[in-house]
Amino acid sequence: MHTKENNTCCCSFDFCKETTEWLMSRTWVRPKIAVVCGTGLGLLADDVADSQCFPYEDIPHFPISTVPGHVGRLVFGHVNDKACVFMQGRCHLFEGYSLCKVTFPVRVFKLMGVETIVVTNASGGLCEDFKVGDIMIIKDHINLPGFAGQHPLCGPNDERFGIRFPCMSDAYSKVLRKMAREVGHELDYSNFMREGVYCMVSGPNFETISEARMLHVLGSDSVGMSTVPEVTVAKHCGLQVLGLSLITNKVSLDYSREERVQHEENQAMAEMRAELLRKLLQNVIARYDEIDFNIMETLNSH
Repeated sequence: MHTKENNTCCCSFDFCKETTEWLMSRTWVRPKIAVVCGTGLGLLADDVADSQCFPYEDIPHFPISTVPGHVGRLVFGHVNDKACVFMQGRCHLFEGYSLCKVTFPVRVFKLMGVETIVVTNASGGLCEDFKVGDIMIIKDHINLPGFAGQHPLCGPNDERFGIRFPCMSDAYSKVLRKMAREVGHELDYSNFMREGVYCMVSGPNFETISEARMLHVLGSDSVGMSTVPEVTVAKHCGLQVLGLSLITNKVSLDYSREERVQHEENQAMAEMRAELLRKLLQNVIARYDEIDFNIMETLNSH
């Protein structure tokens, strides 16, 4: 058992290496794909073959999930014969963790040999065309906390992870997004699959109507309290990223509406639609070997 300290900065290369070595000495799986399961989406890891599970509290330096709907464990195993690791639950800035701590697992995945990370979340729909239950492929994001200096890459840069000033204009892989669209079409998901811009706010409160209107004007299609820090660090580390957002509620832009957003209702909606998202993810992973990373890098640079 290891002592946990909420705001301890533990994202140094040595700490990441220590955690990596601890995990690799206890699992035979060498994952190439990592999946971060958002609120109510822990079911995405239920079909992992030959699974090995590690509670976060047992892993050196790992942050612990405290939010309902986040189990808080790593699940190693295989999906369609592809070596994967699933985070059943993530940590958030609003839980009191530094963004260094929130993104610590991503750096560990990098050192373990992960090439691609799939980030999922439950979010509120801002786009008028979106409906509750839609699956949105994230094509870009707005890092609102980052504008205020809450950024996971603040502080000294370790070149062993990545360069000082990473480009974020291609954070979400065009090739992986295209594959997700194709798989969605094959699964007959076209009626509820969207593509859009995700905005992160720090939370933990849901947005006021004026705040939601502002985010909509800025170009946000959905809003949530996670994902962007992990994506930023993944891009910094040279990982390929696919982002999938489940629209669990419509964000109110109208003062005449009386509905109130509830975390429990969002969690329940996520759990209801998790099976559809799981099928999408399984099929994307099944086709992973079809990806030519050299072509991917060329496409992502344009």
